[in-house]
Amino acid sequence: MAPNLSAVPVDKLSKDDAIAELKRLAGEMAEHDQSYHQDDAPVISDAYYDALKSRNAAIEKKFTTLIRKDSSSLKVGAAPSSGFTKVQHSVPMLSLGNVFDEADVADFFARIRRFLGLGDSEPIDVIAEPKIDGLGFSARYEAGRFIIGATRGDGKVGEDITANLRTIRDMPDMLMGPAKNLPDVIEVRGEVFMTKSDFDALNKSQQEKGAKLFANPRNAAAGSLRQLDPKITEARPLTSFAYAWGEIDPLNWDSQQAYINRLKTLGFSTNPLTQVCTSVEEALAAYNAIGEQRASLPYDIDGVVYKVNRLDYQRRLGFVSRAPRWATAHKFPAEQAQTVLEKIDIQVGRTGSLTPVARLMPVNVGGVVVSNATLHNEDEIARKDIREGDTVIIQRAGDVIPQVVQVLTDKRKKNSTPFSYPITCPVCDSLAVREEGEAIRRCTGGLICGAQAVERLKHFVSRNTFDIEGLGAKNIEAFFDEGSIKNPVDIFTLEKRDAGPDNLTSLKNREGWGKTSAENLFAAINEKRTIRFDRFLFALGIRQIGQTTARLLAQAYVSLSALRAALAQGRDSEAYADLLNIESVGTAVANDLRAFFAEEHNQAVLDGLVRELIIEDFEAPDTDNSPLAGKTVVFTGTLKTMSRSEAKAGAQAFGAKVAGTVSTKTDLVITGPGAGSKLNKAEELGVEVMTEQDYLTLVGKT
Repeated sequence: MAPNLSAVPVDKLSKDDAIAELKRLAGEMAEHDQSYHQDDAPVISDAYYDALKSRNAAIEKKFTTLIRKDSSSLKVGAAPSSGFTKVQHSVPMLSLGNVFDEADVADFFARIRRFLGLGDSEPIDVIAEPKIDGLGFSARYEAGRFIIGATRGDGKVGEDITANLRTIRDMPDMLMGPAKNLPDVIEVRGEVFMTKSDFDALNKSQQEKGAKLFANPRNAAAGSLRQLDPKITEARPLTSFAYAWGEIDPLNWDSQQAYINRLKTLGFSTNPLTQVCTSVEEALAAYNAIGEQRASLPYDIDGVVYKVNRLDYQRRLGFVSRAPRWATAHKFPAEQAQTVLEKIDIQVGRTGSLTPVARLMPVNVGGVVVSNATLHNEDEIARKDIREGDTVIIQRAGDVIPQVVQVLTDKRKKNSTPFSYPITCPVCDSLAVREEGEAIRRCTGGLICGAQAVERLKHFVSRNTFDIEGLGAKNIEAFFDEGSIKNPVDIFTLEKRDAGPDNLTSLKNREGWGKTSAENLFAAINEKRTIRFDRFLFALGIRQIGQTTARLLAQAYVSLSALRAALAQGRDSEAYADLLNIESVGTAVANDLRAFFAEEHNQAVLDGLVRELIIEDFEAPDTDNSPLAGKTVVFTGTLKTMSRSEAKAGAQAFGAKVAGTVSTKTDLVITGPGAGSKLNKAEELGVEVMTEQDYLTLVGKT
């Protein structure tokens, strides 16, 4: 097992330690981003997440050459869910940096002065506004009419929630005011949330119906807004505050405060506690005043946001990484209480991660009764020596599930024993593996593990995999709950098992179905019994095997049987070395792939799928006449006509290899606005550089 580096101070880390720790942090934070932004079910507190983010930033500051492509410092939110149409943000929806004490706030002001070259006597006005704990949105208006709405997503691409936003009572369908005074285009951004009283009423209604209860107002708001059925959203009591903008034409105000005033005249709700501060002292006074009102406010907040008021200053300050230099969030401190940890349960997530949860003697923390707390991972349990029966200090921050911050060992029982972390999945009994350098242990029984099965089945039939019409998320859940579909093989044997005129439980006799709808579903399933090897491999939902990696593996092995034969060989074999030589397949990816194919339960499912399907061998596209055949290309900067994933897929279709860095092996660099170090490196090495338009002309797409 890899050494536990989480408690080692950053200044004591060696370069190798830093590489391992950055990898661990990237993996753990990706899991939490998924839980928070996509699943609307966070399992850690804001404070713990902020601590992870701060440690990651500190390591990157010391080891500037080790910043990973999947670092949290380069990401915003999480990729949009496959259940929604994707929306490309015309202007990225970025996140904010955090400050935690008065010294940090003073440093924020000082950095602005240094960057702008302002003297100590020159005023810097900032807007101070409560940081609403909800779900960010962007609403685009053209000629005053609401056109499209989206979630933040990963900051560049969000989810289309237009129909859902239309149901919110304070979201205008038409902007107010004379048409001649309305902007031609304006993307209004803000936060959708649920008030505390509406949340209590919703949970009471859910309890009466025997439905799932929401953990907090933020989860309730996010889950309601991200419904595939707008009627569900309409039935939920949502509201919003607007406070920012994306694309806008024309921009005819000169300050953040003027924009907020304009939002009111356009028909939007804005936060009445928003105020202008002219100094550090005034900003801190606003923070303290808002903090004192926090418990009595009708909605949840988790801090105060400071934004430089003057727009010309904002433009000059610009952005760093994924956040603006001209704004930051001042978080509220966590709240604590003492209680007894009665039991440690292990929960299995949708990706197979084993997460320990503390079951507590209920205790009131900041006005909320808490009975569960996250324990993060097995390293955290070992580092703090957390045991069942311990008296512990619980910390609640950001109104998310609390965390255990301290064990009171002087109150520990004499017969107490250390907690033994399981090495098999508590749900399906498959082996639970922890890869070197990672903090999370994962179940390898992906295709048969009940905790993962539903989400994996949804992925298996999704648009980019088998794309089975009529077998959407709701039907998958219903079939799984009743036991008709427990693994992918069951999809293709459903008709055989469902047949028979005397079968009263057959699909055509069930509520909501009929002969025609049942036959349509079976026809849709049968239509997809033939699939390309690369799509099949992606459909299996193996950790770290996305579309691109699945295609590269299919290209290398051509058939499923060849891949299975290669993976059956040992780590010291030539086959394993060949696997590691495939682009984007490092040790971690190879180990995840081998673990999946080695698990007996998965092998049984694969055998069943082979019996039911025709898995076509991979055929590389004909690139004999392609100008990119055999070349290594790099995309850098902002692309105007296509997303980065579209550009990459297109180049691969033309026979090119797409790399993430520029080297002596690079043949061509395609640039867009904002190209930086990669362009400089290309010029330094004498690599051919062309614009996006020239590239499109080269490949015949203009």
